[in-house]
Amino acid sequence: MSIFRALFLTGFLFFSGQAVSGSESSVFNVTLQQAKHGEARAQWMLGIMYTQGLGVTQDYTEAVKWYRKSAEQGNSQGQWILGVMYQKGQGVAQDYAQAFKWYRLAAKKGIAESQAKLGTLYAQGLGVPQDFKEAAKWYRLAAVQGLSYAQNNLGLIYHNGQGVAQDYKEAVKWYRLAANQGDAESQTKLGIMYSQGLGVSQDYKKAFSWYRKAAEQGNVQGQFVLGSMYAHNQGTKQDLVRAYVWSSLAALGGYADAEKNLEIYIAQMTPQEIQKAKSMTLDCQAKDLNDC
Repeated sequence: MSIFRALFLTGFLFFSGQAVSGSESSVFNVTLQQAKHGEARAQWMLGIMYTQGLGVTQDYTEAVKWYRKSAEQGNSQGQWILGVMYQKGQGVAQDYAQAFKWYRLAAKKGIAESQAKLGTLYAQGLGVPQDFKEAAKWYRLAAVQGLSYAQNNLGLIYHNGQGVAQDYKEAVKWYRLAANQGDAESQTKLGIMYSQGLGVSQDYKKAFSWYRKAAEQGNVQGQFVLGSMYAHNQGTKQDLVRAYVWSSLAALGGYADAEKNLEIYIAQMTPQEIQKAKSMTLDCQAKDLNDC
C-alpha cells in the first residue's frame, strides 16, 4: 500500500476525478467528510489511512469499520481488503469464513488479489473445505492478470499435480512468468526445475542463474542451493569461499541445513580462505547482497 503514502507525499489524491492537495491530515479531513456522505471509494480510502496511519493515528478497528461500509456498498477494493483484515485478524477477530466471503465477492468482480487469496484459502482449507481444483481455478484467473504470487502458486499446483494433472512444462511456464517479475520464490522453483530437468532440459548454468537471482533478494533456499552449487562445481566454477558466503547467509536467515554445509566447506578450506569468506559475508550484508 506504499503507493498511497506516495500519493499523499506528492500532495494529490483523486476522488471522482477531483484532485485534493495538502498535508496528510488535510487529505484525511476531506476524505472523512466524503466518507461520511456515503462515498464508497472515500470510505475505502479512509480505511487505508487508518490502516497505514496516514493523517491519523493508526487504528485497525476504525479501518475495518470504514472498509465494511465501503464493502457493503459493493466496492470491490473495500471487499478485498476487508477479507484481508479478517484473514489477518486485524481490527477484528480472525475469521477465515468471513475472509472467504469478502474475497469471493471481490474475486467475482475480477480483483486479482482477491482471486489469489481465494485460491490460497481453497488450497489450505481455511474457511472452506480444501479443494485444489477450485484453488487452481482462482489462481489461474489471477495469474492471467499478471499477479506474480498467483503465477507462482499456479506453477506449484501443476508441479505437484494438485487439482490438475501433473505437468512440469506448465509449472515451468507459470514459474517463469512470476520469476521474470522478480518473484524470488519462483526464481528458486525455476532453479529447481533446471537442476532436475523437470519440464525443461537439465541445465545447471541456468539453474545457477535463477538461484542467484533469488539469493540476491534474500531467499534463504536460493542462498543455500547457490552455496552448494559453488561447492560442487555445478553451473559455475568451484569456489569454496563463495560457497561459504552464501551458506553463511542462508544460516543467518534460519535455513536448517546451512550450518551442516558450512562445517563441510570449512573442513576443506585454508585459514586464509576462511578469513576471506568471513570478510566477504560481512561485506555482502553491508551491500544488501549486491555483487556477492
